[in-house]
Amino acid sequence: MDTTVSRHRWVQLALGLVAMMAISSPQYVWTLFTKPLIATTGSTLPQLQWTFTILIVLQTFFSPVQGYLIERFSPKLMIAVGAILSGLGWVLAARVDTLWGVYATYGLFCGLGTGIVYVGIVGLMVKWFPDRRGFAVGVVAAGYGMGAMLSTFPISDMLTASGYRHTLTVFGIVLGAIGALAALGLRAPRADEVLPVPARNLSTCVHDTAPKEMLKTPLFWLMFAMMTMMSTGGLMVVANFASFARDFGVADAIIFGFVALPFALTFDRITNGLTRPFFGWVSDKIGRENTMGIAFAAEAAAIALLLVFRENPYAFALLSGVVFFAWGEIFSLFPSILTDTFGTKHATTNYGFLYMAQGIGSLFGGPIAAWIYLVQGSWLPVFAIIITLDVLTAILAYFVLKPMRRTWLGLGDERAMTAKPAMA
Repeated sequence: MDTTVSRHRWVQLALGLVAMMAISSPQYVWTLFTKPLIATTGSTLPQLQWTFTILIVLQTFFSPVQGYLIERFSPKLMIAVGAILSGLGWVLAARVDTLWGVYATYGLFCGLGTGIVYVGIVGLMVKWFPDRRGFAVGVVAAGYGMGAMLSTFPISDMLTASGYRHTLTVFGIVLGAIGALAALGLRAPRADEVLPVPARNLSTCVHDTAPKEMLKTPLFWLMFAMMTMMSTGGLMVVANFASFARDFGVADAIIFGFVALPFALTFDRITNGLTRPFFGWVSDKIGRENTMGIAFAAEAAAIALLLVFRENPYAFALLSGVVFFAWGEIFSLFPSILTDTFGTKHATTNYGFLYMAQGIGSLFGGPIAAWIYLVQGSWLPVFAIIITLDVLTAILAYFVLKPMRRTWLGLGDERAMTAKPAMA
């Protein structure tokens, strides 16, 4: 490999990681703002949680268009605009007093902004790293999962000291600026910088499939259904985690010298970030579907244990980290397996369509889960739904997705999956 190309792609990976970290807080620290926003707007939790849904829906449902614009124009420009929009959403949300105002600021601007950045950076990384696709996508996805780790305690402290309006304003400006500056160094690889896909351990496509043709395949829709189910279960936890902790009586407990809720949120950000490059690397070695089966089944087990030990603050905090470790890898595995299957030429736009599954999951993860709690008076049915979805998706990954992909790629047996030469 040319040393200049090698250096350039690692610089791109580092810049993508910084930009992803800068736009992670609107989703992952949202739960800290729900209590003061309910008081200001006079709303209920299910009503306010539609903000979270709007954010995820706009982040995901517009992603095919955003992916097309990024491929058509400049990734640098579009990703910088996305980072600025994300920060602006917080600044404007600090200045509204109504529920609709929160929808139109935090939900709208943060949703559009984070979607542009996320899809754009993932689309760049699958092109720069055909030989380490799972790992590279996992690293930048880790930035989205772990970025809020650096901001959770500062935001929590500033909320207590200065209120949510000041907190939103300060962090909106800082995070938006950091993301925009990182974006200015991003670019797509030139033709002479595109590396060949290695044959080892990767079942990879031999031709590129355009979005229009991809959408006609049952294989894509199976991936879409699986990502929808995993997103639904994970977002049920993300959107309502603080409410879980308060209802289980562990939110304000002191563990390891820290208040349990912000400690758990920070620990979750760490595990949710580490899982993405880790399972991405594992999938580069043993295959995407095998890795999915292991990880999704592990999440089901972790959720069940979390439920059993829900009133123990130490167990609750630590097991929540295991839950996020077993969930966050969907953001490295799904874009990698999609590009393995349908090629790199249209990777950004193609992933934009798959990423819409995250938006569908948000419809159930936030307000619907809160509504189930209000109707049933318990979070137990929500946990049961999450476990069922995890187990079902693990089964689909190994017993349905794996043979369907082998057929699509023309691979006749297991040996062919690791021996067949692959081309980008």
